[in-house]
Amino acid sequence: MNAAASGGRLKRLFSAQDMSLGAPWKRILEFSLPMLIGNLAQQMYNTADSVIVGIYVGDNALAAVGSASPILNLLLALFVGIATGAGILVSQYFGAKERDHLANVIGNCMTLTLLASVIIMVVGLLVTRPLLVMLNTPASILDWCTDYLNIFFLGIVGFAAYNILSGVLRGLGDSLSALVFLIVATVLNIGLDLWFVAGLHMGVAGVALATVIAQAISAVLCCLKLFRMHDVFTLRAAHLRPVRQYVGKIIRLGVPSGVTQAIFSMAMLVVQSLTNSFGEAVIACNVIVMRVDGFAMMPNFTFGQAMTTFTGQNVGAGKPERVRAGAKQGTLMALACAVALTLCILLFGRSLMSIFTSTASLVELSYHMMSILAAGYIAMAVTQSLSGVMRGAGDTMTPMWISIITTVVLRVPIAYGLAFLTRSPEYPVGRPESVFISLLASWVLGALITLGAYRMGRWRRKYEKKEDAV
Repeated sequence: MNAAASGGRLKRLFSAQDMSLGAPWKRILEFSLPMLIGNLAQQMYNTADSVIVGIYVGDNALAAVGSASPILNLLLALFVGIATGAGILVSQYFGAKERDHLANVIGNCMTLTLLASVIIMVVGLLVTRPLLVMLNTPASILDWCTDYLNIFFLGIVGFAAYNILSGVLRGLGDSLSALVFLIVATVLNIGLDLWFVAGLHMGVAGVALATVIAQAISAVLCCLKLFRMHDVFTLRAAHLRPVRQYVGKIIRLGVPSGVTQAIFSMAMLVVQSLTNSFGEAVIACNVIVMRVDGFAMMPNFTFGQAMTTFTGQNVGAGKPERVRAGAKQGTLMALACAVALTLCILLFGRSLMSIFTSTASLVELSYHMMSILAAGYIAMAVTQSLSGVMRGAGDTMTPMWISIITTVVLRVPIAYGLAFLTRSPEYPVGRPESVFISLLASWVLGALITLGAYRMGRWRRKYEKKEDAV
């Protein structure tokens, strides 16, 4: 009897979870914890590349992997759009208990993922090297960057399928299955990294190949899980056929997020060009800071994703009062977590930086830059949580415009303006702190704008009028 009960509890843990019942903070926390562990594992996944090439190949290889990231993020914007649109619809249809609509959305999402992967693979292979040259990538790391990106784009289907389909699982409230699949992929990725780079001496190319293989396996696991969720929906081959109704909704809800990611990535490319002008040491420093930043930002992203799912399910279930309560409780939890992480960064920052390099000057430079950013994570807790609420309610346009304002209108001019104003014989192109001060400024101003937009309530009017809720 106990064994049967334990088996039942275990099965429920790996099933879709209804977030329209129970205390809002408890449902958000239960959903967030596995996803937070998963996001941390995802960051370990990415960080392993940098740590291993930094140790076994050198600081220039570390810089090469980091310099490839802005281009990668730009070309993956299409997947962000599909994932966001599908996630919102899945959570709303699940909340409304619409099995057939749910199956059609998931099937159409799989088809869109495959089509988008083919497009991105072709475009990526064509534009990679010209973009790197345009961004003033140093000649010493240009070939490594090109190899890394080309291998990644050749295996883009696995990356896209995992990230989008794990988002579908989270939209169903099943963050635990996505976590398990990610842990499998992370362990495999780290093992393959060590084998390819340390054992076979494949360098940066080995890191890219390890990532492609691990992501493909995790994508297969997601597909198998979705095809077996008969208690929630039944996915058949017919559901893979594109239907204008569902494709249109996915695109309509997802395009603002995709555009946001594309604009953000283009702004990052412009700033990356400024970063590259400071030389290899600052490029490597930027890679280290951004890797630690990835860990520090994970709780904020996690609560943002949790708020999207929570809001979507409760909109579908017709429970606006739970949305408002959950928004307040989720944001407070995100803020508490951000404060704790900011203190950890300030106290243990140098130890974190030394994981990536043994070069003392690079550790000190990276810690200095990280200290500039530290308080910004508290601001981002507000931005991510409240933006998640707006997206879950179907208002994806407001977060898009806020992102455009903070990244294009604010960050880029501030970065270049500060660099220009701080030029000197010692720093002929300006002080490298300009890049990080501009990022902090955009985060703080973004939080203030997001809070104002949330209180104005455009997102609330949209779902109350049923304009975008299903």
